[in-house]
Amino acid sequence: MSIRLYNALTKQKETFRPLIEGKVRIYVCGITAYDVCHIGHARSAVVFDVITRYLRYQCYDVTYVKNFTDVDDKIIVKANAERGTIFEISERYIREHDEDMDILRIARPTYAPKATEHIDGMIHLIKVLFNRGLAYEIEGDVYYAVEKFPGYGKLSGRTLEDMMAGARVDVSEKKKNPLDFALWKASKEGEPWWESPWGRGRPGWHIECSVMSQHFLGETFDIHGGGEDLIFPHHENEIAQSEGATGKPLANYWVYNGFVTVNGEKMSKSLGNFVTVKDILKNYHPEVLRLFMLQSHYKSPVDFSDESLADARMGMERFYTTLNSINEALSCCEDFSGITRETLSAVDSDVCGKLASLSDRFKEAMDDDFNTPRAIGYIFDAVRVVNGYMADKKSRISPETCFVLYHAGKAILETGRVLGVFFDSPADYFRQDRHREAGKRGLDVKEIERMIEERRATRLAKDWKKADEIRHALAEKKIILKDGPAGTTWKIE
Repeated sequence: MSIRLYNALTKQKETFRPLIEGKVRIYVCGITAYDVCHIGHARSAVVFDVITRYLRYQCYDVTYVKNFTDVDDKIIVKANAERGTIFEISERYIREHDEDMDILRIARPTYAPKATEHIDGMIHLIKVLFNRGLAYEIEGDVYYAVEKFPGYGKLSGRTLEDMMAGARVDVSEKKKNPLDFALWKASKEGEPWWESPWGRGRPGWHIECSVMSQHFLGETFDIHGGGEDLIFPHHENEIAQSEGATGKPLANYWVYNGFVTVNGEKMSKSLGNFVTVKDILKNYHPEVLRLFMLQSHYKSPVDFSDESLADARMGMERFYTTLNSINEALSCCEDFSGITRETLSAVDSDVCGKLASLSDRFKEAMDDDFNTPRAIGYIFDAVRVVNGYMADKKSRISPETCFVLYHAGKAILETGRVLGVFFDSPADYFRQDRHREAGKRGLDVKEIERMIEERRATRLAKDWKKADEIRHALAEKKIILKDGPAGTTWKIE
């Protein structure tokens, strides 16, 4: 089955056909490096990480480019306030960004260019636009003449008349048209500058992505993506610049993730309703945050709340509990290397068949516009099958049972890792989860473990009353104990 994805340019779902068979080229607009990342940035990163992972899972050779804007009004303001340079500010927040993304298990892009590395390319592209009559210069500022590009508005679906009202454009009496946007800005005191044919200055925001995408991916590439707030004006302006210069489509498919909202309102720094990635990861495992985001379709908004994150935590606990049960069963197994699907009993074969279908159902969901909620639902279905199967077997772990469980675990891990989850061992996952939950609730992990050790000692001494009192005291703190052959484990309810 072919991948079908919603193309924001044509406003319909289309069969994905890359320009070069077996290869996919993707460009996604990255952060402006002036502050730490919030959950909205994480949503976009997770969405395109999963898209890239899935394409590679389907054996495509993917070139993925995600840029950093490292020269911008906001960066300049912060640099001046801190009496530093834009390079010091941007490098600090690029490092912070990379640390956050690594913890979230976001795979590094093939290329992560910075705008200031491509100034010469921007100057060259502006010259081309001059030669084509699409740019004009006034007092060192260079603008794009929007009315001279017939396709302006085709991505956002707006007419020039619609855009005149409320568009996020620079107000300047020097412009020939209020919608014209800056390609190059004349140098002002306290700002960084580069030499250009129009005097000292710096690039406008939009020109950088046209240049970097063409540099790494060519004049036309497969997928251009980002948050839906970039449709207008940023991507509309990219199209005008790139296609105005080359006469060729910039990208064949335009893909956008929906916003993270708080009480129905977009999360953003300007509104002050944002939560940083670093803050949320103090309280939740990174895979919980990924699951929270992926349980909504990438095009849909996802409303942030402690309740929704708690639900995602419960879901991740179910996954890892099942993986742990599989591991424990397999650790007690006899050799099952001689077992095949054909030698299984009818019951075992039926369960094995249901679990073997996970991969196909997962692909069916992901081929349908990267439908992660449905894909996750299929993994939950597989977990239910495994848990029911193990409950029926109880302590009777035969080589045939081990064969089924081994392939069940393999299928769950394989599909989950396309979504960027199940990379920890169950023991590591639960240890991290306990420590985060204890921190959230003001509990002392060392004290909890001291009480558990005291309970162990009282049980060895057959002081069952004291052992029950300790269990009850821990239960009042919502701490659940599980006694097993390897000792006592604990979790926070």
